[in-house]
Amino acid sequence: MSPRSTAVSGIALVVSLVALTALCLVQHIPMADTLVYRAEGAAVANGTDLYGFTVTEWQLPATYPPFAAILFVPTTWLPLGALKVVFAVGNAALLALLVHLSCRFARLPARPALVLAGTAVGLWLEPVFQTILFGQINLVLVCLVLWDLSRTDDAIGKGFGLGIAAGVKLTPAIFIVYLLLTGRVRAGLTALASFIGTVLLGALVLPTASIDFWTRRIFETGRVGKAWIVDNQSLQGLLARVLHTEEPGAVWLAAAVLTGVAGLWIARRAAVGAGCETWGVLATAATALLVSPISWSHHWVWCVPLIAVLIAEGRGRIAAAVAAVFLGRSLWLVPHQGELDLRLAWWQQVPASPYALVACALLAYAAWRLRTGRAVPAADLPSPRTAPKAAPLSRTPGTGRND
Repeated sequence: MSPRSTAVSGIALVVSLVALTALCLVQHIPMADTLVYRAEGAAVANGTDLYGFTVTEWQLPATYPPFAAILFVPTTWLPLGALKVVFAVGNAALLALLVHLSCRFARLPARPALVLAGTAVGLWLEPVFQTILFGQINLVLVCLVLWDLSRTDDAIGKGFGLGIAAGVKLTPAIFIVYLLLTGRVRAGLTALASFIGTVLLGALVLPTASIDFWTRRIFETGRVGKAWIVDNQSLQGLLARVLHTEEPGAVWLAAAVLTGVAGLWIARRAAVGAGCETWGVLATAATALLVSPISWSHHWVWCVPLIAVLIAEGRGRIAAAVAAVFLGRSLWLVPHQGELDLRLAWWQQVPASPYALVACALLAYAAWRLRTGRAVPAADLPSPRTAPKAAPLSRTPGTGRND
């Protein structure tokens, strides 16, 4: 791309950042999750009960493992105002890194103009926007996982970053299963050892909190928030709203098990049978977000690499449609005050659960391509294994809240 394109993209990014900053200042955004992280760090530093406090007007508790709380101790070293600036600026920088990693993951040329333009647009994708507004750590985790999985299988310490991400927030642990299912035993065991290391470190520094978390708090999904509100874009949230019940119970459990098995099967077949690592990773991410009891809308930052892969494959219209879904914020347009989330009419269910439906469509699309043997466009996208180039997909004959 020409220097002019880079300059135009840079100006677009500056305008986007200024607009976002102005919006945050006018709305007096509290960055509630940053306050929770700071309280967790303070609990570790002061030796107080890690899981016994609540903060902010929403009475938010700590929900992460003790290892994460240890990492949050430095958040107590800055005044609150400065800490919010660090989180906001850091998340914007992490988005740029995610766009760069997504280009590398999808085998797109990560030229400056493309990264700048992608960041300018990406700031307004609802999951990214909410991550910045809440002061969340989703972008840190997705960058860590995507960086690790994008490395070749013979890379030193592959899996270590994934294990650290799982130690901070348990959901990325599904990628350890993915590595083992796809035959990357060394990387999978490295990730598992790294994850276990985070648990042991937490137990060493915070023994009482560790016992509390791993024997009790980990099972208290209601502690994280109400599963039926539109903020929750997991299968459980979708089914709760469709069935008009706070507890979808056995229906959700059966759906989660079936989705988990099918999703990981699709992921393995894409990565091993078709040599298409990109769809293997995306199918695993979609599966994790669907089967998790709660996947808040800001957890869906995996939309960035998804859009990048679709663009790389020449699926411009599908990429634009997916981007429109994540830019559209339809989940906030349906009634969602109080218990209105449970009283939605049938025609409101689709806009109320856009991300879960996109993930289901993604898995169905990947399964269809594997079954029909459709080739991968864009010069047969390679897999990040030891070989420089992988086979095309046609090779296979037969993808109230806290935390």
